[in-house]
Amino acid sequence: MNLIKRAQAPTPKFFKVLRNIGLVLAAVGGTILAAPVALPIVITTIGGYLTVAGGVVSAVSQLTTSTEKADATK
Repeated sequence: MNLIKRAQAPTPKFFKVLRNIGLVLAAVGGTILAAPVALPIVITTIGGYLTVAGGVVSAVSQLTTSTEKADATK
């Protein structure tokens, strides 16, 4: 299955929830990084990690497909 078809395939409920959590993490991290005030280095570093972790979790969750659906199409 190529990447585009895989991204458009149905995602299991657990991974939808996990994807949304990843999007929230990325948004919180981005907000911390874009804060208009000077924040301590530790907080800025945590914001960067949150952004990366949220993006990875969201991407992996989006590309996870249900095996029942894949088996039915064969």
